[in-house]
Amino acid sequence: MEEEGSSDLSNPNLKKKHLAMLERLSNRQQSLSHRSSSSASAASFESTSSFLSRFAESKRSIESQLAQSRLADPSDLKPQLCEISAAISELEKLVAESSYYLPSYEVRSSLMTVADLKQSLESLIPKKKFSFKSKTAKSSLIEASKPPETEPERRNPDLEASHSLVLSSSQGFRNNVGQVLVKDLRGLEIGEFTITDLESCEVRLLGCSRALFVHRLKDCRVYVGPVVGSVLIEEAENCTFVLASHQIRIHNARGSDFYLRVRSRPIIEDCCRVRFGPYCLRYKGIEEDLREANLLEETGNWSSVDDFKWLKAVQSPNWSVLPEDKRVGMIDISSLGSEGQEDNGEL
Repeated sequence: MEEEGSSDLSNPNLKKKHLAMLERLSNRQQSLSHRSSSSASAASFESTSSFLSRFAESKRSIESQLAQSRLADPSDLKPQLCEISAAISELEKLVAESSYYLPSYEVRSSLMTVADLKQSLESLIPKKKFSFKSKTAKSSLIEASKPPETEPERRNPDLEASHSLVLSSSQGFRNNVGQVLVKDLRGLEIGEFTITDLESCEVRLLGCSRALFVHRLKDCRVYVGPVVGSVLIEEAENCTFVLASHQIRIHNARGSDFYLRVRSRPIIEDCCRVRFGPYCLRYKGIEEDLREANLLEETGNWSSVDDFKWLKAVQSPNWSVLPEDKRVGMIDISSLGSEGQEDNGEL
């Protein structure tokens, strides 16, 4: 049988047909690969095009609102600025959630535009005798945004109030010093969770959330279960974070460590002395939560950080990989779900 097959292939006509068939199969495979590549490229272009269209439309709307506010009576300015602040935050969230497929240039350009809009908003806020505090007794936005009386005033309280308006609609931990703050999210319909203005605190979140916003933390440890959407961190000093999320963006962090599991490359901006290691959190049921959030698989992206303020070809000096002998061990919070102060969803 083997000799007969060899004899058939030695026939010049059969050999010619055989080679022609192989060539057709090769051409067909190349054609299919080209189509697949073209389809993926087209899908990426359509996603980017859709983002740019939405971003441009929102930007025009915010700029129009800013222009109208400049002509408004100061006594009627407060609700307009509240609305603009919320719109800018939504625009910033759109950039963060789209960053995993956008070209780096588009993400950087969009974030610069958001920063310019924030600066324009800040320039409209009167420096004295102005607040976003509602006249209703139930509202306490101003009190939530004020620092403790014993802390020296270091920030613009009017601008902080505008940010607090956006944060106030979500559950979270706010304005605490030296506390252990625990929240079990399992079985709850939790969308966005906010952690803001904490010092020397430890935060433990068990279960899944849709998005996490972190603002102004100092000397804190934050242990968080899977986040289905994005994590935005603004101003962290000497903190440790253990986070799992699809997108993570960190702005203005100093001397902090991040143990991450993330589907896209982490983004840092205006950071220094930040270090990164792999996710190391454990609690009963975390595997199921990670699977539900599509974060069960370790991607290795925790060590592939994009620094948007470092444009040189060499790695940014603002971040580094944590040496193995400097990393914390596995952190198990299974038995800690009932300890500490628990959030009740109110300001």
